[in-house]
Amino acid sequence: MADDDIPGNAGRGTIMDRPILFSAPMVRANLDERKTQTRRVLDAWCDEPPAFVENGIVSAYDENDHPYRWPKTNAIGDRLWVREAWWIATRYSYGTTPGGDEVPPAPLAYRHSDPIHYAADGNPPNCANKHYGPNGLRPGSGAFAAPDPYAVWIKKPSIHMPRWASRLTLIVTDVRVQRLQYISEADAVAEGVEPLHGGWFPYGISTSMTTIQDGREVPAQHCTSARDSFRMLWEHINGKRSWDANPWIIAYTYHAINRNIDQIEVQP
Repeated sequence: MADDDIPGNAGRGTIMDRPILFSAPMVRANLDERKTQTRRVLDAWCDEPPAFVENGIVSAYDENDHPYRWPKTNAIGDRLWVREAWWIATRYSYGTTPGGDEVPPAPLAYRHSDPIHYAADGNPPNCANKHYGPNGLRPGSGAFAAPDPYAVWIKKPSIHMPRWASRLTLIVTDVRVQRLQYISEADAVAEGVEPLHGGWFPYGISTSMTTIQDGREVPAQHCTSARDSFRMLWEHINGKRSWDANPWIIAYTYHAINRNIDQIEVQP
């Protein structure tokens, strides 16, 4: 076995539920069934090959040969509920207190009954309502009227998505610890990079040369390998030279289910 591809075993014996963040393009890749892997930088790691991975717990030795453990690795069988950017319908007023102060909206964790819209699906509908009339808010303003009795849609970052609002659940089927650049062509395809012109999408480039594919404007050039496309995607998300840094990462393989985690029966 190569020093830079160290698999985990079947799991720690207890299924854990944890949130995981995804950008809108990667949410789309999951919904389109193009994505079955994700890579996350492994923090708190030494620059030497790890000693072993056992029960989803990564162990290694520091420069003084002292063992330490990094316990936050997800294990096979764990369930990850996806957090993504989203919109929630909000009222202009939630009433007033006896003293005349405005009552704030309830915390997001308790707003189960409010309409939501996922940013990966595009902008929310610009609805007719009592505040803005039959046409909603002015087109091109970047703001959108919500259906009565609400006023507007408010956009929220993925980190603020509560568990009840998640629509994607990932069941971990494999865990590997490896260097980022150890990714294979097949792994890059499983990461969900997008096919383009018989090649692969060149993420993060700035160009005026575009063409139309599947009814939308896309760059005219493309990557010849999925691995190179993934490299560009990684640097687009994590910054320039983040690929060259070649950090230790955790590579998760998973099965995606298009349902909220609390609608899925836990498998024994």
